[in-house]
Amino acid sequence: MPNPVLRFGHVRKSYTGTEALTDFTLDVARGACFGVVGANGAGKTTLIKCMLDFCDIDAGEIFINDVLHRETSARARLAFLPERFNPPYFLTGRDFLKHMADLYRARHDEAAALAMLADLGLDAAALDKTARDYSKGMTQKLGLAACFLSGREILVLDEPSSGLDPRARVLLKRKLAALRAAGRTIFFTSHALADVEEMCDQVAVIHDGRLKFTGTPAELTASRHAPNIEQAFMELTA
Repeated sequence: MPNPVLRFGHVRKSYTGTEALTDFTLDVARGACFGVVGANGAGKTTLIKCMLDFCDIDAGEIFINDVLHRETSARARLAFLPERFNPPYFLTGRDFLKHMADLYRARHDEAAALAMLADLGLDAAALDKTARDYSKGMTQKLGLAACFLSGREILVLDEPSSGLDPRARVLLKRKLAALRAAGRTIFFTSHALADVEEMCDQVAVIHDGRLKFTGTPAELTASRHAPNIEQAFMELTA
């Protein structure tokens, strides 16, 4: 793959003797929508933590835009939303977006923020409420809005549809499709296989810390001679 935006080379990570990632090798193309799927505890979040240098790796190497992941500059063009996202409870939605814009070295644009909230189905009145008054779904939409408003070219999202109702999930998928069309690279984990099948150019299946498959969703289904991606996943991880 020429000039991948993310490169994982023979990465190994263990916790107290239990391997969370084993000889993990993967390339992600620039401008792709790439989904990572696996059961709880398969290694998806660990993979992201290693990539962002939140924890040390035991072996291997990771590059972001050809920069070693341990270098701060590797993350200069990347925005991240964790699975368990909780903004400071005392900040209003507007204050949180302003602070995140500062962290991303972007300019806070009120009109752009309102448009983003509308795209994600979050009422503009939420900007004046403190985070303590947000529901789980509202909190998730606020985090997504901050991430998307960052202007960063790589979006790393850990379970981005967590806590979203069906309508909000549809709006999120529309927004991700628009961002990808604008040239962003989207790398996300998900338990929603149907969403991955619908949205992604490439999918990786992790099971017990090992990469079991990488390719298109259609190739995943064909590889198991399965009627759909869900059945293919079940057979691959049995």
